[in-house]
Amino acid sequence: MQLGMVGLGKMGANMTERLVTGGHEVIGYDRNPAAVERVVGIGAGGAGSLEDLVAQLESPRHIWVMVPAGDPTISTLQALAGLLEPGCTVLDGGNSNYKDTMRMAAALAGEGVHLLDVGTSGGIWGLTEGYSMMVGGDAAAVERLRPIFETLAPSPTTGWGHMGPVGSGHFVKMIHNGIEYGIMQSYAEGFAILHDKEEFGLDLAQIGRVWQHGSVVRSWLLDLTVEALEENPAMDGIAPYVPDSGEGRWTVAEAIDLDVAAPVITLALMGRIGSRDEVEFSHRVLSAMRGKFGGHAVKKEE
Repeated sequence: MQLGMVGLGKMGANMTERLVTGGHEVIGYDRNPAAVERVVGIGAGGAGSLEDLVAQLESPRHIWVMVPAGDPTISTLQALAGLLEPGCTVLDGGNSNYKDTMRMAAALAGEGVHLLDVGTSGGIWGLTEGYSMMVGGDAAAVERLRPIFETLAPSPTTGWGHMGPVGSGHFVKMIHNGIEYGIMQSYAEGFAILHDKEEFGLDLAQIGRVWQHGSVVRSWLLDLTVEALEENPAMDGIAPYVPDSGEGRWTVAEAIDLDVAAPVITLALMGRIGSRDEVEFSHRVLSAMRGKFGGHAVKKEE
């Protein structure tokens, strides 16, 4: 099957390689010519612009977009809307806000173009392990693209599915990432407690290896944590700064809108945000308040 790929960063390039290896014809475009050259080197075709990409694809055209969420995705979809004819399909495989997806789908529908939102998980491991894909949009369009999903997934029958109407794919992926925040935070806190119990001299990597087999907390995230602990037991050189790419925030906002209690995900998000306060101003205020109301000692900064 023929597919255009827009956005050839690490994940987009890996997806392209998996598709080419699976026997599909892929034509890639990226603003960075070097990225295009890299996928050409693995057997894909290359395009110098969106216009060039569209011209090389047979009608009806299918184009997968893997660029950062927000304005980059929206501007790319808008540009494609002016280049594609009715019956074509655009797939947004990034982490777009599902509300943006629904708005863009309506705009593309006015041009007769289908938009499928494909919440995609798998990261850098997707090339070898396959991708988990949560697909939203028109059922007939999803069925037409079935060969693509079956190739990218861990197997043709596992790791992907049609979630529902447009927007549902990105909505499900948003909740997936919110859950991920909570799991990661729990592992991090648990290992921190183990680390600080100095009297036992615990080997954190060994503990993780024990948990990997038979334990109810075994998981792929635990496997990756064990690898990290084996490589760097003290986490030396790693700043205590944890970014977020938006999905956790959107999940918490959705929980509030729906009156669904989500304290674990919310606190995990707050933990990430708190890690970026280099001067820890709120902690300083707390210490000052204790000094004022209770006469407690206020530790001075060295």
